[in-house]
Parts: sequence; structure tokens; C-alpha cells
Amino acid sequence: MILKEYWPAMVKLFAIQTICLLLFWGLITTGNCQTVNNYPPTGQLVDAGGHRLHIHVMGKGKPVVVFENGSGDFSFIWDLVQPEISKTTTTVSYDRAGYAWSDEGPLPRTGRQIAYELHTALHNAGIKGPYIMVGQSYGGFLVRSFARFYKNDVAGVVLVDALNEDSKIIINNKAMRIRDWAKGERAPGPQNMTKKDTAPSFSTEKLKVVLDTTIEPPLDKLPRDIQKMQVWAQSQPIYRKAGSNEMNWSPEDVADMYNNKGKPDYMLGDIPLIVLSRGDGGYSGMPDSAQLESERLKLQIDLTHLSTNSKHIIDKNSGHNIHLEDPATVIDAIKQVIYASMRHTRIGD
Repeated sequence: MILKEYWPAMVKLFAIQTICLLLFWGLITTGNCQTVNNYPPTGQLVDAGGHRLHIHVMGKGKPVVVFENGSGDFSFIWDLVQPEISKTTTTVSYDRAGYAWSDEGPLPRTGRQIAYELHTALHNAGIKGPYIMVGQSYGGFLVRSFARFYKNDVAGVVLVDALNEDSKIIINNKAMRIRDWAKGERAPGPQNMTKKDTAPSFSTEKLKVVLDTTIEPPLDKLPRDIQKMQVWAQSQPIYRKAGSNEMNWSPEDVADMYNNKGKPDYMLGDIPLIVLSRGDGGYSGMPDSAQLESERLKLQIDLTHLSTNSKHIIDKNSGHNIHLEDPATVIDAIKQVIYASMRHTRIGD
């Protein structure tokens, strides 16, 4: 979900442990309580280890392009990108556990757990690699986790305004590092849901919820029918719980990446990598805006060092949500990585 600047990036992403995650960053609005009708899934529900994930598959061919959403976002956030890429090859967008049509998943919601569930769902759906992983914002961390644990399945990566493990976010007009919230907890291994873990499912057709009708730019660039689906999905209580659980753990993953920076397991080797960055960090009006902007750009360039076969593109026509504000640039970057991975060439050759 996009909401305010840095909401999908990190305020909605990592503004955790602060006033109960600020009620999941203000997702609960003062709208009227009313019945919210279910929307039929756009894809299929697939077992991901005792619970089901919703995956939306389009196109045919290899490599398979897999989209990982930013914080609070749903599979259809890629609606301006996925259909075009599906003309070239197989594409998969999906909803993490607890989002939209997907079931709740085991806790804690670590990067490794999320990667395991996605990999399991792809396997059970018969969608074999190689994969081109595309991750926006928080999804960039998740893509890197996936590549770490399933390195042999990943043929390329596109990071769409993803945050670096040393990035700062702005909370109450103050720049704070995400990793500073880590408590030093150690991530458990991947877990499957058991019957005792699984609560009885409920139907939102009968459940009274607080309807969040907020559609802030650039969500308004999505088709009207998708915007209605967005309202339905972001109004579900299970969604707020899932997002809160993800954000509770995320600083631990970020700190782990920082503490293991440069180690082979945390790198991408020589696979094609494109790092897409917005042109302006949005620090205007802050006393240290110039320094913050300089640091942001340096950290974006630092992401290119994850692979020895990489490229950095600055999109001056877009803000944080490049896949919505300038989808053509994201489409072109994905195609570049697809072709480089297929031809085993340097990115851009």
C-alpha cells in the first residue's frame, strides 16, 4: 500500500514498535463500519507449508519473473507492469500470508520464512525457475532473502527503489536507521502451519470491519476496479495483523544484513542486477536535507555492489513507487535483466 511518502517504503514499512505500530501506520481510518464483500481471487490458492498463498500467474516461458511487494502492498500493485512482462515470459505476483486472499502464516514473519513460503508455493504450483526476482521497497529485502536461501534458482534481480540495510527513514521529522530498532533476536528456521496453529477461517461477507476507503496517490493510477479491490483488501483485520507482524521482525533482518554485509552468502554473485532509484528522496524542508539526499544516493549505489554484473538507473520522473508512477521504466529494466540472464551477458550489453 502506498499512502504517504515513505509509508510503503518504511514508515508503513518499518515504523514499528512505536505506539503499537501506530495501529499499523494508520491503516485503521475513521470510516464507517460496514459489510465488505469478498472479491474472487485473481489467481489461485496454493499450499505454502500448511497454509495457502494466493498467486497470480500470467504468460508463458522462462525465466519466470516473480514480483515481491512493498510493505502493505497486494499482488495487484503490479497491474501496470505484470501484463506487459507476461507478453515475454511467465510472471507471478502474489500476496504474502495474511494479505488479500492468502491465509495467515506462522510467526515470526522473518525474511527467511516469507522466502520459504514463496518458494514452497511456486514449487507446489509447478512453477520452476530460473526466477527473475523483482522487489520494491521492503520487497527488496525479501528478494535478497529469497536469493540468499535459493541462490541456484535465481537468475537475476531488479530492485525498485529498495532500501539499503543502512538506510534511514523519517519519523516525526527525524531520520532514524531501521537497524537501530533490532533487539538482537535470532531468526528461527522455516516453519509449516499445523492444524492447531490454524484458526477457523472467517468470511468477510458477514464480518463487520472498519472500511478504509483511502486511495492516496499514486494508487489512483491503478484502474478503478483495482482501486475497489484495494479498498476491500486493505480493510481486512487479518491484513493489519499480518503487516504488523512483518514489521515487528523486519529490523532484525535488516540488522542481520548489515552485520553480514559483503559475505558471499549475502551477495548475488555475478547475476544481472538492476537497481532502480527515484530521482528525489523527498527531504525538502528538512535542515539536513542535502546530507540525507547524498547518503540516500550513496546507499542506492551501494546496492549495485551486491552483484559484479549490475547497473544503476535513476528515474527522475518518479517518486518511491516507480512501478506505479513510471511503469515503463520498470518494464524496461526487467526486460534488460531477462535478456542478460538468457544470453549470459553483462547487463546492458
